[in-house]
Parts: sequence; structure tokens; C-alpha cells
Amino acid sequence: MTMATGTATAGPAVTAASALARTYRELVASCEALNVRIASAAPAARLDGAQLDGVRLVRSQEALDAFIDAEAARIREHHGHEPRRDVAASRALHDYLWSVSLLMSGPWYLERRVPRIAPQDVRIDVAAAAFEIVPGSGFACLPDDPAAGTPGVRVVAHEEALRAELRAAVADHAGPLLAAVGPHARRRSRALWGMAADDLVSGIWYLGRMLDQEDRAIRAATELLPTAVPPFPGGADFRRLAGRDGRRHPTRTRLGCCMYYTLDAARACSTCPRTCDAERLRRLEEAG
Repeated sequence: MTMATGTATAGPAVTAASALARTYRELVASCEALNVRIASAAPAARLDGAQLDGVRLVRSQEALDAFIDAEAARIREHHGHEPRRDVAASRALHDYLWSVSLLMSGPWYLERRVPRIAPQDVRIDVAAAAFEIVPGSGFACLPDDPAAGTPGVRVVAHEEALRAELRAAVADHAGPLLAAVGPHARRRSRALWGMAADDLVSGIWYLGRMLDQEDRAIRAATELLPTAVPPFPGGADFRRLAGRDGRRHPTRTRLGCCMYYTLDAARACSTCPRTCDAERLRRLEEAG
């Protein structure tokens, strides 16, 4: 009797880039506010005037002007007034920092993997304020990660080393952008890095809320930035406000200003230094 033989068809090989693409899709699906499309890892087509990448944004004054002008146009449309140039620059910078930081902190929070996002792998549709990310070919992970040993994957020794990798990844990406936008936003270094710290922390906090894991996310953000860790000028610094029903609501006060109060003077952000604890608590209890 002869035995039948057959050949199994192997599935596509799992690479660092394909693993990141999967995580990015999961992240975007969880975060309604994250306006990001996952692009092919193939070389980018030539970008037109409506689309920039992170390299052009920091090297081209024309590209930077287009980035800020588009934000000013959105503010005029949504708020009905002409913003100051520094306000438009600050708001555009905040949107970029929050989105791209979450693309690095999200994989860390979800899977303990930290990608390094190159400026050329971030593409920006300036008119739509939408981002596109090309998954990179590597990330850092812990020794027990199944991806350890995959080409492009770098293993670090322990959790604190991975947190240091995330802080460095965000700082290395943000630094050139802060230097380029800073003069337009009329901010000095400490205020700019304060905004970067705020957006890193708030992205993790937001992701935790979307996953119904707020307490876990607060712990993670606090472990990531327990205090000032250069270049970030302060820590996550969460605290709790006691409500009338005995519940304790988490809050924090931003290190830097996102300038939203200039757009809607009656409703500054709930973490703004201008918003007192009584008003924060009123909003939290109103939201349930």
C-alpha cells in the first residue's frame, strides 16, 4: 500500500513589519480619536503638495507653513474665528505629538513592544489632519517575547529598559519637530517638552479608557514617567478627586498648554492648569 503525500502551503512569513502592522490595526480599531491609516511597507510614492512626511515637515519651511495653515483653516471652520499663528502651530504640533506618540506607546502597552518610528514613515494629509504610518522593520521587546530572534527585533533585559526605550523613541522622533515648530508656536524648550510629555501620557491614558483599563493605564503611564526624566520636564503626576458619591476620579495637570482655551474660552481642557478641581469634578460627575 502506498501512502499519499502532499505539500502544505506555508502562510506568509511573520516579520517585524507585519507584526507591527497587525498591532497598529488593533490600536486604531480601539482608539476612535486616532486618525491613522496603516500603509504598505513598500517605498512611498512621491508625495504631492497635499501630503507631507516627517522629514519634509522639519526640513522645509514651505511644508511647515502648509501644516500650520491647514490647522488655522480647521480652527476657522470649527470655531468661527481667525486663530493667532502661534495657536495654530501649537494645535497642529499637539495633534502630531499625540498621534505619533500613541503609535509608539500603544504597541508597548498592548504587547510590550517598542517601535522606532522614522520621520519618513509618518505621512500627513494636512487638509484632513490624518496620518498614515508605514510599519518599520524592527522594534524592541523583552526576552520572553515570541518575536525575540526575529530579524530587526532587539531584545532588552527588563521592563525598565523597555520603558527607557519608549522614552528615547519618543524623544528622538519629537526633538527635530519641536525645534522646527517651536519658533512658530512661540514656545521655549521646557514648554515644548512639557507638551511632548503630556501627549505621551495622555495617549496611554486614553487607550486605557478605551479598553476599560483606566487604572492599569494610569499605573503604566506613571511607571513610564514617574518624575522628570530628561528631556521630559515632569512626570505623569496623576491624582484623585473625591466625588460626592465617594468615588475617586483620576486627573492630572498638564505640564504644557495645548492652547485649546483660546478656541473655546468657556471650556478649557479638563487637565488644563486653568481648570480648577471643582470644575474638573463637576465635568467628571456629569459624564458619569
